[in-house]
Amino acid sequence: MSHFLSLSGAQDMWRAYSDMREANYKNSDKYFHARGNYDAAQRGPGGTWAAEVISDARENFQRGIDFVLGGNSGRGAKDSEADQKANKWGRDGKDPNHFRPKGLPNKY
Repeated sequence: MSHFLSLSGAQDMWRAYSDMREANYKNSDKYFHARGNYDAAQRGPGGTWAAEVISDARENFQRGIDFVLGGNSGRGAKDSEADQKANKWGRDGKDPNHFRPKGLPNKY
């Protein structure tokens, strides 16, 4: 696996996360999950690997926070499962716009 493609995939994931934070748009979370994974996977096996590792780490970290805080993060197993479905959708090369909320600025 090319380390360059892994790094580029990680950068794609960071860009999607940064855009999600900047947009701060209601119901756009799944779109940005799918888009980050899609963009990273387009780089090939290294990008797909980076997207999967980052997505899994993010969800596992959130579950750990929930455990420590007694489930007080506002996210539950259902939300985590929905995030992972959006992540896989994007990694599988499916159009992330499937999750795009109406009215999200074209910039994203």
